[in-house]
Amino acid sequence: MPHGWIILDKPVELGSTQAVSAVKRNLRAAGFNMKLKGGVKVGHGGTLDPLASGVLPIALGEATKLTGRMLDADKAYLFTLRFGEETDTLDAEGAVIATSAVRPTPEALAAILPRFTGPIRQVPPAYSALKVDGRRAYDLARAGEDVTLKERAVTIHRLEVHGFDEAEGVTLLAAVSKGTYIRSLARDIAHALDSCATVTMLRRIKAGPFDLAHAISLDKLNEIGKGAPLEQILLPLEAGLDDIPAIDLDPEQARAVRQGRVLTGMPQDDGLHWSRLEGTPVALVELSHGNARVVRGFNLTDVAE
Repeated sequence: MPHGWIILDKPVELGSTQAVSAVKRNLRAAGFNMKLKGGVKVGHGGTLDPLASGVLPIALGEATKLTGRMLDADKAYLFTLRFGEETDTLDAEGAVIATSAVRPTPEALAAILPRFTGPIRQVPPAYSALKVDGRRAYDLARAGEDVTLKERAVTIHRLEVHGFDEAEGVTLLAAVSKGTYIRSLARDIAHALDSCATVTMLRRIKAGPFDLAHAISLDKLNEIGKGAPLEQILLPLEAGLDDIPAIDLDPEQARAVRQGRVLTGMPQDDGLHWSRLEGTPVALVELSHGNARVVRGFNLTDVAE
């Protein structure tokens, strides 16, 4: 039973669910049990639009218990703005709803970016997966209904001009908190410059601890279904925990954690940690005043029972 991460460099036009299906298909072809009960569990750590490319973490086995953390993780993107037109979807797929003759210079753009750095508020795009009265916003928008989404607080950790091309537009780099919509950020930046714009390229370059250096192509993934060893592309479960400290346990402590008991007298700082026995993950634990309580356990066979 494999446990760990496949970091896919998702190509444009492939949906996140399709990417998960591609992983399942290749594992099945490689001989792994993919049945609903007793088979390999597979899930992704953060949806990436079909028109976007880049880092898509896909969890296998016990790593699927960490997909929620991945959804909440900070992410980084490269995206290109083409000024002059705004579409209803805020990307190249939609219909044009506004035009402008204003073409901001790179200098003007760079000068306004500090206004959008740090804690900001933004309204998500109408064409998004957020739910309104139980229905997806994009379904309502496609049906011609007016969609009004609530403003939300997000944080832009880093925002800078990455490249400029007179024909293609301006490319920006943004490192952002969870819940940030790059298309909304692009729209708001353009409006602040008395213009309008469309996102013509969106590429995720980092998701949590994973970046493009960890990512493999779809062709590389397909080699697994043709007999290549899964170990060539599978990162260990703990690779998804690089952003929090580890605690080394002795066998007795590991047994207690596996049983859900609280460890006392722990010297580590308060906060979330991952515990391990001889390098093997045992559980996520939350420390408070020297007490370690289990948040999520990992059922890995080489951990002491």
